[in-house]
Amino acid sequence: MSSVITVENLGKKYVLSHRAKQESYVALRDVLSDGVRNLGRRLVGRGNVTGYNTEHEEFWALKDVTFEVKQGDRIGIIGRNGAGKSTLLKILSRITEPTAGRVRIRGRVASLLEVGTGFHPELTGRENIFLNGAILGMSRAEIKKKFDEIVDFAEMEKFLDTPVKRYSSGMYVRLAFAVAAHMEPEILIVDEVLAVGDAQFQKKCLGKMEEVSEKEGRTVLFVSHNMSAIRSLCDRGVLVERGRIRFDDSAEKAISAYSSDFLMEVGHGWTRPESSQMTGIVFEAIHISLHGEQPRLRLLCNIMLHCHEPSSGSFIAVDICDGSLSPIMQALPEPNPFIEGIPGAHQIQLEIELPPLIPGIYSTDFWIGSHYTNTKDYVKNVVTFEVTQSPTNDRSFPHTANHGFLVPTSLYTYIPPEPTGA
Repeated sequence: MSSVITVENLGKKYVLSHRAKQESYVALRDVLSDGVRNLGRRLVGRGNVTGYNTEHEEFWALKDVTFEVKQGDRIGIIGRNGAGKSTLLKILSRITEPTAGRVRIRGRVASLLEVGTGFHPELTGRENIFLNGAILGMSRAEIKKKFDEIVDFAEMEKFLDTPVKRYSSGMYVRLAFAVAAHMEPEILIVDEVLAVGDAQFQKKCLGKMEEVSEKEGRTVLFVSHNMSAIRSLCDRGVLVERGRIRFDDSAEKAISAYSSDFLMEVGHGWTRPESSQMTGIVFEAIHISLHGEQPRLRLLCNIMLHCHEPSSGSFIAVDICDGSLSPIMQALPEPNPFIEGIPGAHQIQLEIELPPLIPGIYSTDFWIGSHYTNTKDYVKNVVTFEVTQSPTNDRSFPHTANHGFLVPTSLYTYIPPEPTGA
């Protein structure tokens, strides 16, 4: 197979600015006087116009990345948040320019990176289909030929003539994926954006990506934290760590490398790294502990939330994942799961009754949002717990994951055969 993407010594550098620490309290009169002083400095072209000492730091989101993609490859790109996966896809999609190295691409690229990317909010869904097709270099006749297929796949015929600024995030994704997958690109690039869609549509998208790769020979690059999706779709896995490619082999081996390292490092508690750009309602800290005995274990979760601005009512869902970080069950709190979107700190305590689990290490994902498709925050694989007891203590040989992780109680009744006559 010929190469469709060649990446050589790729690097992307950002310059981060940090304001030097000042006194902990700044009066309003100081802010106003600094503003007047800065205006005067701008007018005369003098000195530091900010009034503060600013420190600059170089941050390499990608460094010395080299790999090759063959026609028809289905590549899953995995790694932790901040590893550089999305930056890599933006460079391959020609959205961001690299700082170093070069990329050679043969073929038309269709990308689905962020909700609403490539859509004009004032235009209708119908108009945006034609706009996206034109951006991809298709003629109006070619777009019209594909139009009905796109609409049928997205299942949004009723909303075609509605401006997309009125779409929910799930509606955005439905239409955007349908356009990207049906405009006959040689290379399809999809980021974690599919996570905001419902489970049925995600399955439909994975099937479509598999179809365009296997039957039509197109290339797929797929970033996801869902290891089950990576495993089912991709034949090759690329593990990105701190801006570099750490592992490039089969999808199964890449998943094993990622999950084994992750499970060794994560503990029972998590705190969000400091960030000044959080909006809406987000997770600030999570602590979990395991109580009880098999087969009636209980997982206690103490969750700290922070609402940065007024928000609609939300609810929390907790996914429990196996050793390869694939979800095996989901807990939805009852009976009143809704959290009011009042600015400030919120504390939630959850008690989850676990089914009988085979011994092993399990990780947890925490989601908060509304209407199932409106994600407000989603933190994946943040805390782990270990089950050491067998759910069936009298079993003569250990449970293994190839038969599943749950061991439901089964009642046994033996009925011997009727005795036969001599």
